[in-house]
Order: sequence, then C-alpha cells, then structure tokens
Amino acid sequence: MYQIKMFNKISPVGLTRFDEEKYNVADTVEQEDGILVRSAKLLDYEFPANLKAISRAGVGVNNIPVDRCSEAGIAVFNTPGANANAVKELVLCGMLMASRDINGSIRWVREQVESGVEVANVVEKGKSAFIGPELYKKTLGIIGLGAIGSLVANTALELGMDVYGYDPFLSVDAALRLDRHVHVVKDIAELYKRADYITIHIHYTDKTRHMINAEAIGKMKRGVRFINLARGEIVEDEAMLSALDTGKVACYVTDFPTNKLVRAPHVVAMPHLGASTPESEQNCAAMAVDQLTDYLENGNIKNSVNFPNVHMDRTGVMRMCIVNRNIPAMLANITALLAKDHVNVENMTNKSRGDYAYTMVDLGAKVEQNVIEDVMNLPGVIRVRVIE
Repeated sequence: MYQIKMFNKISPVGLTRFDEEKYNVADTVEQEDGILVRSAKLLDYEFPANLKAISRAGVGVNNIPVDRCSEAGIAVFNTPGANANAVKELVLCGMLMASRDINGSIRWVREQVESGVEVANVVEKGKSAFIGPELYKKTLGIIGLGAIGSLVANTALELGMDVYGYDPFLSVDAALRLDRHVHVVKDIAELYKRADYITIHIHYTDKTRHMINAEAIGKMKRGVRFINLARGEIVEDEAMLSALDTGKVACYVTDFPTNKLVRAPHVVAMPHLGASTPESEQNCAAMAVDQLTDYLENGNIKNSVNFPNVHMDRTGVMRMCIVNRNIPAMLANITALLAKDHVNVENMTNKSRGDYAYTMVDLGAKVEQNVIEDVMNLPGVIRVRVIE
C-alpha cells in the first residue's frame, strides 16, 4: 500500500480519487511514498528514503526544494491550468478596479453615511472623483501566454480590446489556444509602448526577479495600469512606487501586498486571491492526485517541474523506471547491461530535460534484485524503481 502524506487541507474532490485499497492518505503518515501539498513549506523538510514524488495542488513551487528533490530522484509535480479560469476572472476584476477607483468610491460612500450625511443627496456630485476609462478599444499587454495568459487574451478580445502578447517560451499548445487576433510580439519593448494595461503571468525565478523595474517601466506608456497576480517579487516595489508618484503608472493592482504598497495611493492590494475559488481548489486537487497516482503506479510523468514529461502504455511483466543525469551513452549502457543479464526489453522510452533524464523500460520477465542493483550502480544513475 502506498503511503501519502498531506501537508495542507486538500479538497475531497481530489482525495476521493485515491483507491482506498492501494493508498493510505493522512497528515500523520511516516515513511511516505508521496506528498500532497499546497502552500506548506518543505524547504527544510527531511525527506524519507521512500519518497518518490511530491505533488503541489497549485502552480508555484517556491515552497519545495526542487533542486534537492532532483538530486534525490524525487519527481515534483504542479497543476498548471487548473486554476487558470479563477485567475483570469480576477485579472478582469483587477483591470476594472484599475480603471475606475471602485475601492475609493465604496469607501467614500460609507464615509458619507458615517459622517451623518444623507448619501443619496451627494452621490451625483461626489462621483466625479472616481471617474475612469473603459476597457473597450484600449490595448492590453500580456506578459506570459500560458494557460492563464491565453485565457485573459481571448476574453479581452471579446471585450473589444486590442491585445498584445509576449512570451519567448510560447509552447505549441499555448499558441493553438490563442485567438488569431492576438498580436504576439518578439520584443517586449513593443508591448510596453503600446499597452494601456499590462498583466503579467510568468513564473518567479532568479531571471524574472525584478523584471519589472525602473528601466522596464520607463519604456511603458504614461498612465499605464499594471496588474500583477503572478508573484510579488517579479515587480520591484520601489520602482513601481516611484512610477505611481510621478503618474507614469496610473494604478498598480496586486494580490501580493506589503505594508508599503498598502499605504501608497493608486495601489489596489488584495490577499493572494488568484486561485481562491472552490472550483479552482477542486481542479488543482484532482489534477495533483491523478498525476501522483499515475507516477506511483505506472511511472508516467506529466506536469513535472524537474523531470521531462514521459508516458508509455504498460506492456511486459515488470517496469523499470530510471532517473539519471543527462550524460552521453546512458541509454546504451542500460540496454547493454540488461542484455548481458539476458533480460528481454519489450518496450522502452527515454526523455531528457536539462541536467536530468528519465527512462522507462518494460521487461518481459521479472528480474532479480542484483540486476536492479547493477543498473543503480551505473555512473550517472540517481534512482531506480521497479513497478510490477
């Protein structure tokens, strides 16, 4: 029976996808084979030798030591696209809140009532302070055209906006999701100079840290409205605050608040609400569980952040799954070793990603432990797992 440890509350929609005869799922499990997590920090967690995979019910994996997992042969999964619609809807809300001072207008109405004024008598005069532009026929710039960005782009077109997108890593699948009327640019500066609104949907990495800085903001249109529901650290707060002071940026909407941002004018700061819908949590949980169980039971990899996507239908009697460093002749060495031990290979697949590679081998008969150990002892092999 597989042991699965939960580090956060996971939607029952996901948990019911576990076969009770194959899985023991609880937050008290020890020597776990798999981990289900949302936001709990695993950076200092001591992984048991049994641990084979971590599945994050969400997109960001900053709470998981991915490099350490890779070195231990532990697959790390996330759930891209499962929360895309929820984030898309909040982006649209953010654009509207950036256009008209909806927050300020609601606060003003309450202040009138609290001061003893008959609010119905003053609304017509007071509303002029909160006027703002429509989205219709404005230009939206989208940085990152993945699952969320493509949904935002297509919806913005339906609202009558002109849409420019930038994504140097645009996948074929993402490109196919985009409406043909989206202008995909190769130079982000072109997006900056055209956009009345900019929304960002990229991962936070060392390369994207403070990507939106004084230099980037300087290339934008004066009065641009910026929405950041990706990660707070992608935007350099001091540069953004300076731009708000000068009017270069008319409004900054983010769900990564800091004390300084909350106190600044022209900032709409929310808690991290992007994926906070029951539908999103259910979708993330179901995807996280499905990916984890398929890996544990079949060795297939989908939506891993550290290993390549690999899928192979089951054949043979036993499946050998090998995590190794992406070095020359590794596949030849594996097959040569199996041939030496007279092991018949019925099917095989191999993929690489960066410094790591993953191989699945379906064998025509069960092999002895010494054969598995011989494969494990090959230079560059990190982990060998056998599934019967």
